[in-house]
Amino acid sequence: MPKTIYVLGHKNPDTDSICSAIAYAELKRKQGLAAVPGRLGELNQETEFVLNYFEVEAPQLVKTVKKQVSDLNMDVVPSLSPEIPIKTTWNVMKKSNLKSLPVVDDNERLLGVVTLSDITEKYMDAVDNNLIAASKTPLGNIADTLNAKIIWGEEKDYNTTGKVLILAADPSQLEFFVEEGDIVIAGNRRDSIVKAMELGANCVILTCQNEDDPSLIEAAQKAGCILMTTQTDTFTAARLINLSIPISYVMTTRELVKFSIDDFVDEVKETMMTTRYRSYPVVDKNNKVLGFISRYHVISQNRKQVILVDHNEMGQTVTGIEEAEILEIIDHHRLGDIQTGKPIFFKNEPVGCTSTIIANMYFDGGIKPSKKMAGLMCSAILSDTLRFQSPTCTYLDRVTAEKLGEIANIDIESYALQMFKAGSGLKGKSPREILLDDFKELTFNKGRIGIGQVYTIDRESIEEMKADLLSFMASFCQDGNYGLILLLITDIINQGSEILFVGKLKDVIGKAFDVQTMEHSVYLPGVVSRKKQVIPNISTVLE
Repeated sequence: MPKTIYVLGHKNPDTDSICSAIAYAELKRKQGLAAVPGRLGELNQETEFVLNYFEVEAPQLVKTVKKQVSDLNMDVVPSLSPEIPIKTTWNVMKKSNLKSLPVVDDNERLLGVVTLSDITEKYMDAVDNNLIAASKTPLGNIADTLNAKIIWGEEKDYNTTGKVLILAADPSQLEFFVEEGDIVIAGNRRDSIVKAMELGANCVILTCQNEDDPSLIEAAQKAGCILMTTQTDTFTAARLINLSIPISYVMTTRELVKFSIDDFVDEVKETMMTTRYRSYPVVDKNNKVLGFISRYHVISQNRKQVILVDHNEMGQTVTGIEEAEILEIIDHHRLGDIQTGKPIFFKNEPVGCTSTIIANMYFDGGIKPSKKMAGLMCSAILSDTLRFQSPTCTYLDRVTAEKLGEIANIDIESYALQMFKAGSGLKGKSPREILLDDFKELTFNKGRIGIGQVYTIDRESIEEMKADLLSFMASFCQDGNYGLILLLITDIINQGSEILFVGKLKDVIGKAFDVQTMEHSVYLPGVVSRKKQVIPNISTVLE
């Protein structure tokens, strides 16, 4: 089974991040790889509109790519029923070269674990001749273990409550040894066997027997005693009978150490350091056994495989990326700080949208995207380039979007207005949702900054929210130890942005744009691109 490859956009995903992940995962699947798209946050209103319009499911939410138990090559082991005798369990262990096995119920849910030491301990307790009664060993287990034939009696007659005895005394002496409910093992000692039955023995096992004795069968019927025969000799029968005990009697159930398929390997290692078991069961959410892992498994180098799209900075990527294997990066932003242990495929182009790059990878590979994929990539280009009005927009963005629009059978102009209208509604949103809906974090020599951006076709509607927004931004800046927090409120129609800003580095704004600012805001006509018009200016001042 091919290993899953996760195609992931950035945190606080926008339309390009989501659509690029979906489209590139589809391209990889067409190339024979088991790629699935993922998202690192909740969808914004614009992206929800796009996915609903083209009837595409949202990618799964990926919280982390840290190594989990599911990434390990665990041992798949046979599961045992609780009534299975110790002898059968021993044989399974020898055959499979295992020292522990799971015990499960009829629904394959874990009941306990039986280990080689559990079996050894009980076998060494063979001097205790009460184990058969104490463990409520089924009659069938005894017959199977001794390879015996039941010649009279059945399960309903079986009511062993006593001990196991080897019948070696004269009949006159048996009353001092045999009690009601005992199991008696005997060779060719007919008088003693009949006497034991009369004294209340519940089960008699005749050893070294090849033929049935009608007179003993009659005596067993009269006494209500189960009678079975085995070709095994008396010594061997006595040695083996305790191996008929069901494993439910010897298995470990208390303080059972097990792991979930979703547990992180770091946590598993810590648990293993404080325990001394050879191996540990792994279960799913329904407590069904999936396999066993040991210390050997957790030191393996199996890591989640990921492809990053629309970003290449640690602050914007998925948690645990340092434990994952990055296979590719497809992006249109500045080069960030993500490092890899070996060379990878890195495609970075100065275009307005990552979906532009991915769409042309389809075309260059001779693959025509489906109507749905074309619609998603076209939507991403329209979103990132503000319907070709952003300074980040290139000729390639425009011609690619037009080609995708034809495949998706949409009118770009009218569709873009629908999409922007669906995504620009801010009423009902909290200050947190507005700031973090499309939020990028960047690190510079002088400190860390965060930049959020929202689009609107009615900038005046946000005026009444300004005080609450600035208050939240201030607390978010302090709690997150940011040097500067910005929020771009971009007017799609009038092609300009009002910037709200807070933080100890707020003087950077006036220098970056060569303007006089109010205490916490400034309007910048013609500024609509965070990537090309805001970040570069701030970077120049800070660095």
